[in-house]
Amino acid sequence: MQASLTKRMIRRREGRPKSSGGMGRAVRYLTGYGREALLPYIFLIIATLSQLAIPRMIRNVIDAVTSGFIADQILAGLEKIPAGTISTSLPQLLEVLAYPADWSAEQLAVQLEANIAAAPVALITALVAIVIFAILRGVFAFLQAYWAEKNSQSVAYDLRNDLYAKIQRLSFSYHDKNQTGQLMIRATDDVEKVRLFIGQGLLQMVAAVILLSGTVIILFTSNAALAWIAMPLLPVAGLMFAFFATLARPMFKKVQEKISYLNTILQENLAGIKVIKAFTRENQQQVKFRAAANDTMDQSIALARLFTFMFPLIFMIANIGQAVILYMGGQQIITGALSLGAWQEFSLYLMYLFFPVAMLGMIVTQYGQASASAERIFEILDTANEIVDKPDAIDLPQLSGGIKFENVTFRYFGGGEAVLKNVTFEVAPGERIALLGATGSGKSTIINLLPRFYDPSEGRITFDNHDLRDVKIGSLRSQIGIVLQETTLFSGSIRENIAFGKPEANQEEIILAAKAAQAHVFITSFTNGYDTHVGERGETLSGGQKQRIAIARALLLNPRILILDDSTSSVDLATEAEIQKGLDKLMEGRTSFVIAQRISTVMTADKILVLDQGQVVAIGKHADLMEKEPIYAEIYHSQIMTYETERAMEVEA
Repeated sequence: MQASLTKRMIRRREGRPKSSGGMGRAVRYLTGYGREALLPYIFLIIATLSQLAIPRMIRNVIDAVTSGFIADQILAGLEKIPAGTISTSLPQLLEVLAYPADWSAEQLAVQLEANIAAAPVALITALVAIVIFAILRGVFAFLQAYWAEKNSQSVAYDLRNDLYAKIQRLSFSYHDKNQTGQLMIRATDDVEKVRLFIGQGLLQMVAAVILLSGTVIILFTSNAALAWIAMPLLPVAGLMFAFFATLARPMFKKVQEKISYLNTILQENLAGIKVIKAFTRENQQQVKFRAAANDTMDQSIALARLFTFMFPLIFMIANIGQAVILYMGGQQIITGALSLGAWQEFSLYLMYLFFPVAMLGMIVTQYGQASASAERIFEILDTANEIVDKPDAIDLPQLSGGIKFENVTFRYFGGGEAVLKNVTFEVAPGERIALLGATGSGKSTIINLLPRFYDPSEGRITFDNHDLRDVKIGSLRSQIGIVLQETTLFSGSIRENIAFGKPEANQEEIILAAKAAQAHVFITSFTNGYDTHVGERGETLSGGQKQRIAIARALLLNPRILILDDSTSSVDLATEAEIQKGLDKLMEGRTSFVIAQRISTVMTADKILVLDQGQVVAIGKHADLMEKEPIYAEIYHSQIMTYETERAMEVEA
């Protein structure tokens, strides 16, 4: 099973489109499925040919019935004509019936009796043929629909996986500039619209072309005079569809943009529902959502207005053409140039001519939606990732933990004011580094540069003298444990969240990490212990509990470099002290970076980096900085007072 899946994935990648043109690229995803992609079209051809055969069989039925009936009536009439007068009316009768002029009355009678006898056989033969062709059409239409759906679902599967993989690989700077709701709608609604066109619209377009081509050929071979009357309708309809498609395509794109914005508002409001309720902003957010919904509705109505004008216009032209053809056909029946069976056959094929034209109208609608969605999908897939491995990147060896920042300057989005300015410092293996500074001083930026979430705008960062841009990202991040200020847990059990970075970890390892993070006691207090489900984003846990699980998750990796971004900000002082004891032990021998608003957590650091407006204004130990750096002393005194106040309040409580 695994080998089959691997072969399929390789085949799909080999067939993956590289050229531009959104809808064409999406359709070429089918090439990764080889012969499976052709099956629905083979079945479609068989089903369509069976459909084209049915009007001819109906003609045979009508001709057999009318031929037998007319022969029976003429034969009955001949028997009533006196023998002496037959010879005078016989030539006219033979001419009307298109029989040889030299036939005798006896020969005519024999032929009429033969027609009467042949009519039931012809009728049964034609009816049997209709049933056979109907069965063929039904069977192959089912196979066509099944394989088309299967292939379209496979393409949607590929597109969603490619989108997800791309979004996962895109750098932080891309996510900084793009909203989550926009990305979600492209991976869901946009992919679905592309899938529907590949599974239905594309097949309908091919069916329309085959049906149209076959019908035109049959019409000209059966009655060229009437066929020429119908032909002007096709180019007129084609030009109109092309015109409307040109107008509709940008309108479909605007609809998708409006839906994306609506989805973004919905996603943000659901994620922040507690904040909305806490600040009683329900009515204001409802107004905002209603405005976005109105914009979406107005754009959709404008698009619908275009198509409600197009379809009646197309059908009006088709009906005018049909009326002209009915008149000309009726004239041919009156003159005897066209039989009832032939006229019925031509009428059915005429429906086959107008049916593909109507199908093209629906296809234009579907194509407009799918094309706009495909452009939005490939806009993401074509986005250049700012953080990638070099072609000659190497695997980072097992680190000792030496780190250097050499004249590092960083600007978000590659421009604007520098967030870090010529930052230079060196960390020896196993040192504990504390980052201290006001909000916006650059602390979080430094720790985001360490795992290469961003690259420096200028300067370089080295681990054990390896420039981070020269090593593979995976080998770098696998040696770094991170606990970010904003704790993110995933739906699932506590066990799964702790083992998120190391799924193969056993229960003993998970428990050891939880104990080190001071999380084991509260976890075992739950009825289901480590199998307790944490809910969406860990909403069933307190802030302190979530942070301790996040710390356990990082510690389970046994990282060489540990990054703690204000990781005890959501716990009380007593819990913080307990966690700090575990962290102190775990940080031994590891290079550690700690960001903390409470100065008590950084006083024991080997080095303290004091940052101010993106610059390192002081480096040293606590005692030295207290003597020499007024900025550090000011931060210390302001925070130690806050610390003492908090501790006094907790003691009183």
